Amino acid sequence: MKRILAIVICALISLNVSAQKADKGWKELFNGKSFKGWSFSENPESFSIVDGVIKVEGPRSHMFYTGKYKKHDFKNFELKMQVKTMPGANSGIFVHTEFEEDGWPSKGYEIQVNQTQGDWRKTGSVYSFKDVKETFVKDNEWYTQHIIVQGDDVTVKINGEVINEFNEKTDRGEIGDSGKRLSHGTVALQAHDPKSVVYYKDIMIKPLP
Repeated sequence: MKRILAIVICALISLNVSAQKADKGWKELFNGKSFKGWSFSENPESFSIVDGVIKVEGPRSHMFYTGKYKKHDFKNFELKMQVKTMPGANSGIFVHTEFEEDGWPSKGYEIQVNQTQGDWRKTGSVYSFKDVKETFVKDNEWYTQHIIVQGDDVTVKINGEVINEFNEKTDRGEIGDSGKRLSHGTVALQAHDPKSVVYYKDIMIKPLP
């Protein structure tokens, strides 16, 4: 009887959490069970699901959200997820991008994920446009990476703290890359190289006006 009661209580708590997320406008993009709604570029085997968590390990690949929600086309939004890097790992989160079969995504911006890998651009960098040299979290620990895209601005928070604010008009400079602009598009996760192991979970998005 106690076991049944515990199961019922857990179910009610889960429903309450889901309702709270819905009330706040958040939509889960990964259900912890399958890659439904996601498409992969080269080397899809670099992504797997382990105990409800996305494990990224293997050669270069990108995992693009191509699901039905908002027709996977977002302009202004908040994107939030839990991330854990292993020592020496490099990865990235792309915004305003689109599916490409191979290579590095040519559209949108990459928000860096890297605590201890050799690249000096660390977690929270708007890669090569406004970079962060400091690290704010440690490997082997879950942390929250929260990206807000609004108009000409990209704000990156780590565990609730703003660590980078990028404005396309003032911070972009004279760098080319015409496709790497704020416009609209989907989001993606990166498998950077075979030596990098990164975990992702609780991937949620909230469209903004």
